Amino acid sequence: MTSQRQPTLSICIATRNRGNLIGETLESIVAQANADTEIVVLDGASTDDTPAIVEQYRLRFPRVRYIRQSANGGVDKDFDRAVDAASGEYCWLMSDDDLLAPTAIETVMRAIKRDFSLIVVNAEVRTRDMSRVLESQRLVFTSDREYGPKAMDSLFVDIIEYMSFIGCVVIRRSIWVERERERYYGSQFIHAGVIFQQPLPGRTLIIAQPLISIRYANAVWKSKEFEIWMFKWPSLVWSLEGVSESARATVCRLEPWRKLTTLLFYRAKGTYSLDEYRNWIKPRMTSRTARLGPLIVALVPGFIANIAALLYCACFSNRSAGMIRVDMMNSPYYVGNWFNARARS
Repeated sequence: MTSQRQPTLSICIATRNRGNLIGETLESIVAQANADTEIVVLDGASTDDTPAIVEQYRLRFPRVRYIRQSANGGVDKDFDRAVDAASGEYCWLMSDDDLLAPTAIETVMRAIKRDFSLIVVNAEVRTRDMSRVLESQRLVFTSDREYGPKAMDSLFVDIIEYMSFIGCVVIRRSIWVERERERYYGSQFIHAGVIFQQPLPGRTLIIAQPLISIRYANAVWKSKEFEIWMFKWPSLVWSLEGVSESARATVCRLEPWRKLTTLLFYRAKGTYSLDEYRNWIKPRMTSRTARLGPLIVALVPGFIANIAALLYCACFSNRSAGMIRVDMMNSPYYVGNWFNARARS
């Protein structure tokens, strides 16, 4: 790297045991990368063929930098380390299983020249095998938007739900390294904490054109999904002091698990059961009466909750119906599994 000029953009990927997918991600990046781009892959002690896959792309594009950790530090710590190791003026926090559109880097490079503090890149959502589009764009914007430092509340309300996806973030590296990061280790969403802990010093751009294809329902933390969305995410959102309390209340309940329909949705997905009730809900409720509803939901037969959710998708079509349907079909309670098992027998 010493013989090469400093890159403008560092695409930072934290990965672990994604040898079966990271090659596709790197292919979508390397195919369009140039001398102003580097790719930093920080490996949290993979035990599969991730090192060999990354090496193939390093041979094709010398600005692929592979950093292997002796232990898995977790997604937040590993992304932070990747940014620390980066050389670029801006860092794109790219996921290890999603794909860039052919013009993505070119489009972001044009935006970088306009001196933004933060660039948020829109995405489409596809099925796990990338064969079908579930949402043509996550942010339903018809044109690019800009926000000044005094418009943090508006920016937060418009994008925080989408920003649970880390791959949308392109941030000036100097801003990242000057802010608190360790307090967000273990939150699963360090990027949101870094961005919204205080107002950004400059402007933010949202690129309306989808430049990323998200591989939906492929998260590695599926077993912790209930804990993450019911407790970790709300706790993070409500800790962000760079936005007002009214903005936080607009986008996220502090205790979403108190809503029985929400619990029923997670029951249908197969991620809420008596275990989650005992570990997460019961200790937070002192009244037997208050505990009764969550307990009943945990006891509802999963296949009944799953069928109800599928009927909802069929009767009330909306932009998220496709993703909800995929969630239901990936559930251990999906009624189609029973029919498939009967057909095989």
